[in-house]
Amino acid sequence: FRGMEQDRQEVYERIPWESLERRHPDRQWLVIAVAGAVAVASLAYSFIRSQPVVDPSPASLAAPGMPPTIPPAAPPAPSPMVVAEADLFALDPERLIDQVAAHAAWFATEYFSVDGSEESRAVLASLLPAGVPMPQAPADIRVFVDWVGVQSVFERSALTYVVEVLVRSLVAGSDHVFTRQPARLATVEITIGADGRPRVTSPPSMAVLQAPSQHSMGLVAVPAHIAGQFASSGSVVGGVQQPDGRWMVVIMSIGPDGVTRPVSASSS
Repeated sequence: FRGMEQDRQEVYERIPWESLERRHPDRQWLVIAVAGAVAVASLAYSFIRSQPVVDPSPASLAAPGMPPTIPPAAPPAPSPMVVAEADLFALDPERLIDQVAAHAAWFATEYFSVDGSEESRAVLASLLPAGVPMPQAPADIRVFVDWVGVQSVFERSALTYVVEVLVRSLVAGSDHVFTRQPARLATVEITIGADGRPRVTSPPSMAVLQAPSQHSMGLVAVPAHIAGQFASSGSVVGGVQQPDGRWMVVIMSIGPDGVTRPVSASSS
């Protein structure tokens, strides 16, 4: 065996290790392939989105040649819902006060007016609380409201207000001569109902309004050159000098109705 081992010649060949490395495809072609796939996917997505949606209703599933089944018409819209109390609280408080004040003025006008017509009685009956009797007046009495003015609005509790209304009226009897009545103060309680509308809760309380004490203007004689500025407007009865040196002058002036009244004017 030793001789055979000596006779055997070992031959070493060089192995090209670089040939054993994994061959990778050209990266440029790989990028192109990926970009193409993305473009195709985008086009497919756009095409699917643009297709009309199939109506799954029974009408769309009807057999060919058969008339489509028409669904029943929608029921009519319900009547306006009653305003919830929480929604009323969310309203602007100033808006509620304006609404209450206007309603109180309307009620006071109808409450004091007596024109003998059934229409006015029907309106007043709708404004008074249910069960409260109507005002009674002699057949020859007529009362017309000269003016009304809301003096104050006080919120007694949630959505309930107390309104003070000044009322001045004219009364005529069988002689048809109207007499101006003293101003009266009517205190009306009004609440906002569940439907958002104001309502009178009880007959008003009444008081004759007393005129306040007079304010003294403290008129003094006006210099001649100042009074001369108003010679064409009427006779100057006096005035008050302002802090800026000008004069507030009181003039007896004749109006278009022929009545002479005191008016104020400021000097230049």
